[in-house]
Amino acid sequence: MGTELIRMSAAELGSAIAAGQASAVEAAQAYLDRIEAVEGSVNAFLHVDRETTLAQARAVDARRAAGEELGPLAGVPVAHKDVFTTTDMPTTAASRILQDYRPPYDATVTARLREAGLVVLGKTNMDEFAMGSSTENSAFGPTRNPWDTSRVPGGSSGGSSAAVAAFEAPLATGTDTGGSIRQPAAVCGLVGAKPTYGGSSRYGLIAFASSLDTPGPFARNVLDAALLHEAFSGHDPHDSTSIDAPVPAVAEAARRADVAGLRVGVVKQFSGEGYQPGVLQRFQESVDLLESMGAKVVEVSCPSFDTALAAYYLIAPSECSSNLARFDAMRYGLRSGDDGTRSAEEVMALTRAEGFGPEVKRRIILGTYALSSGYYDAYYGSAQQVRTLIKRDFEAAFAGVDVLVSPTAPTTAFPLGERTDDPMAMYLADLCTIPTNLAGNAALSVPCGLAPEDGLPVGLQVMAPALADDRAYRVGAAVEAALRERSGSDFLSGSPYAV
Repeated sequence: MGTELIRMSAAELGSAIAAGQASAVEAAQAYLDRIEAVEGSVNAFLHVDRETTLAQARAVDARRAAGEELGPLAGVPVAHKDVFTTTDMPTTAASRILQDYRPPYDATVTARLREAGLVVLGKTNMDEFAMGSSTENSAFGPTRNPWDTSRVPGGSSGGSSAAVAAFEAPLATGTDTGGSIRQPAAVCGLVGAKPTYGGSSRYGLIAFASSLDTPGPFARNVLDAALLHEAFSGHDPHDSTSIDAPVPAVAEAARRADVAGLRVGVVKQFSGEGYQPGVLQRFQESVDLLESMGAKVVEVSCPSFDTALAAYYLIAPSECSSNLARFDAMRYGLRSGDDGTRSAEEVMALTRAEGFGPEVKRRIILGTYALSSGYYDAYYGSAQQVRTLIKRDFEAAFAGVDVLVSPTAPTTAFPLGERTDDPMAMYLADLCTIPTNLAGNAALSVPCGLAPEDGLPVGLQVMAPALADDRAYRVGAAVEAALRERSGSDFLSGSPYAV
């Protein structure tokens, strides 16, 4: 029965538990057994506690037995990126400086999913403090892509994407600062969404770049992602950037899966040199598919998108240098060299040198330089002006189309170690996703086939205006349904880790 439960979608599993055909405990047990079987070759999790997970599952079954009305995902397991605080599990952001840290409170995302009856399986691996595109920057070793374990699972939420792709979890949470949900979803053959900025709460999320960080869902199909999105989103008075507006009806849009009459803009800037031919081939096939389903497709030019990468790598490091100043060896986390002979400044320097990894140090230095006296206007100020131009390009585009589409990533998953010594090549993995973060819009990545060169997944990115997340889900679900009908099977059935 365990294998049968793992094969189900999250929506199907939730329905089966609600109907009494399975229990939350049985579902949790099935996924815990799966983690035990395959985790050694994937390294998707940083923390799994079988007894804590089963205790949560028993509590959900008891709530249901007592007649409590629960949501559609009650009893369904979920994995959390290890950047969301959890009272019953460590939260480390994959950094030595927070090793074994146990927070005193739950993040809003964590708390809302607990209230909805989801069962936490554990905390997933990630690039340290969410800084990276490959999950190779984790202090606890890299995660491997279940499609090819010699390759990266994307990043920074690569542990969450690998866990769902390896059938170690039906759902997972991630954070998207410059593409850190959509890019790993694309290279692992999953659905991943970046909600509108402010549509999902950042309270209890260990900050990287506060004006960019956005919690979002991973799932194996569009409806599951939409249900998870709805379960944790909505206004949160604890988050000053939270939008006080209704959550877009993304689950309804996912069930609708219809693009007839929609105007779809193909972004001119996201093609050409640097893009893998197989990625462009599958993307063009997806565009043709949308047109065949009744969408009106036009080319759209967004010239400021060409400068988005440069602007992002000034804004994000600047915010990270400010946010990570709190890790000072004085309040919590790692403390090194405190032998009674050193000053507070010396202890702080030793702690940060030992606790932070190379990529985190690189971005702190970049950000501190960009914010320094005499350089602020030339670098950080100019980057914010470019950000405004990118927002205007989106506004102009959405005046003529309902959604924009592009490849999610320029290439499929690259080999482990290939870009670790070349930061610029690594940063280019987020070329297509960064503009949406700078503008605060909604976006989703949905699988659109395998690249013929290497047989690895390709993602289609669908971008929508702020608070129009439902449009992205509607398009993604239509593409998913059409491709499933064409192939006769679910996309992940071709993965070596399919069950």
